[in-house]
Amino acid sequence: MSNTNPKQTFKVCFCFRRRFKLTLSEAPDEIKSLFDHYSDNNTKIMTVDHLHRFLIEVQKQEKATKEEAQAIIDNTLHEFKHLNHLFHRKGFNIEAFFKYLFGDRNPPLNPTLKVHHDMTAPLSHYFIYTGHNSYLTGNQLSSDCSDVPIIQALHNGVRVIELDIWPNSTKDDVNVLHGGTLTTPVELIKCLRSIKEHAFIASEYPVVITLEDHLTPDLQAKVAKMVTETFGDILFTPGSECLKEFPSPESLKKRIIISTKPPKEYLAVKDVKDNNDSVSGKTGDEEAWGKEVQDFKGTENKGDFNDVKEEDDDDDDIDDVDPTKRQDTAPEYKRLIAIHAGKPKGGILECLKVDPDKVRRLSLSEQQLEKAAEEYAKEIIRFTQRNILRVYPKGIRVDSSNYNPMIGWMYGAQMVALNMQGYGRSLWVMSGMFRANGGCGYVKKPDFLLKAHPHDELLDPKAKLPVKSILKVTVYMGDGWYYDFRPTHFDAYSPPDFYVRVGIAGVPADTIMKKTETLEDNWIPSWNKQFDFPLTVPELALLRLEVHEYDMSEKDDFAGQTCLPVSELQRGIRAVPLHSRKGEKYKSVKLLLCERYANKMGFDASQSL
Repeated sequence: MSNTNPKQTFKVCFCFRRRFKLTLSEAPDEIKSLFDHYSDNNTKIMTVDHLHRFLIEVQKQEKATKEEAQAIIDNTLHEFKHLNHLFHRKGFNIEAFFKYLFGDRNPPLNPTLKVHHDMTAPLSHYFIYTGHNSYLTGNQLSSDCSDVPIIQALHNGVRVIELDIWPNSTKDDVNVLHGGTLTTPVELIKCLRSIKEHAFIASEYPVVITLEDHLTPDLQAKVAKMVTETFGDILFTPGSECLKEFPSPESLKKRIIISTKPPKEYLAVKDVKDNNDSVSGKTGDEEAWGKEVQDFKGTENKGDFNDVKEEDDDDDDIDDVDPTKRQDTAPEYKRLIAIHAGKPKGGILECLKVDPDKVRRLSLSEQQLEKAAEEYAKEIIRFTQRNILRVYPKGIRVDSSNYNPMIGWMYGAQMVALNMQGYGRSLWVMSGMFRANGGCGYVKKPDFLLKAHPHDELLDPKAKLPVKSILKVTVYMGDGWYYDFRPTHFDAYSPPDFYVRVGIAGVPADTIMKKTETLEDNWIPSWNKQFDFPLTVPELALLRLEVHEYDMSEKDDFAGQTCLPVSELQRGIRAVPLHSRKGEKYKSVKLLLCERYANKMGFDASQSL
């Protein structure tokens, strides 16, 4: 992007001003070399034939056609037709080529890919975009409950919505709220109607409503009537009491699924569940843009599996009911439940037993999962091959902070539930995972989480594994901040000092963050820095990118972020749009990167360029 302002002035005091030359956006040397290699030596023009060869050899688009190359030239020249010096009827000059590479038509993920995973496997074979306490607008203790965050989550592609349902103050209707707190309630019917209206705007694949039920049988019957009348034919109800195998996302397109524990009996006097976790201290995002994603060394005081009592552990022990306190159940409510939740009596091994005749959902807190994974990692993976595991934030996250979602995904947990109310690195990682598969909210789990090895062995994601491939990322430059931010947003006295953090979110052996140098006083920084990332489990790896502005006296300023699934990165030179802390895409801010791959035997052909 060229800048027509040659200088920028900063007022330091009454009588003193600092002036800085504004650098122009210019192609890096490697881009110029590529243009020379793929253009006519005499005319310095990249024709359709040259661009077609560039797409195949450098961008690794083996199926690219000359018609597609011509369309790129036509569309780019049309977009910049107001810049006469870019126009040439036969192709690109260097400026037009650079505009194309750094433009919206050269994204890091293939926009034509759409949904491309096999969607005909059982639901248990997919990671599913999952929210926690989806109705809360803020913290877990005193914020308002509303259907607005539910609508926002659905528009972002979330496929699992959690509702805590309680009797209202007069015990004749049903509200949604976080029990035992000061959160203000919202009517259940309002949430259900909003789910119906917005469920399939971002994706046509099924929406699961997980209910944490605190109702009497008469109110359960009322909920059954509400749910049935609201959703009608789009509600999926199984033909039998328990499913032997979960249906596929493909077969459940545009369907609503209810998941909760079966109401076999009800405790007439049901106390609010204890929360033994202390709520003192700050566990939230300590930096303005979010605390760094937790590592895999674990947390202190994880506790025993049976000792950790979580405030929203909805899977109470099955059949653990005092016979003197039983009431009749609502059969119409029970018939709605497609995904049965429940935690059997006994320890973790009992919970992880696989029943060949039925499938179910189990909920564990992040602490319970980490504790269980220390000894029973393979049992957890085996359980998730047929059944669904939901992981939720520990009780002390009263500020709606989050944990590292990779702790659930690497063991096959399908429903890794995060608080969607705020922002931070955990949510950025979550967004990165679900940019895969066309952003439909369902991502097929890699084969090593679905199949046993020849000797019935399962891969332990924490084990030391051989490197499968090396992702090589070159950060060339960035641009767009001058257009999307005020001139003094980052520094009142000089242009910004940007640096990039580049890294991988993945299994423990692959997780790492690196950084470029800080470039001072430059709106269009050019780092030209290459990073190598050895990957042992590339199927789960996500590329993390963050830009910050160095501040000597205070915390560094946030300047953009994104997270991308490594398995779907387009190779070659790509323009990567950055997003705000809340995940909103900036209008102009981008990084220019090159992504290449190498295996242990040698580098791919693009390395020789």
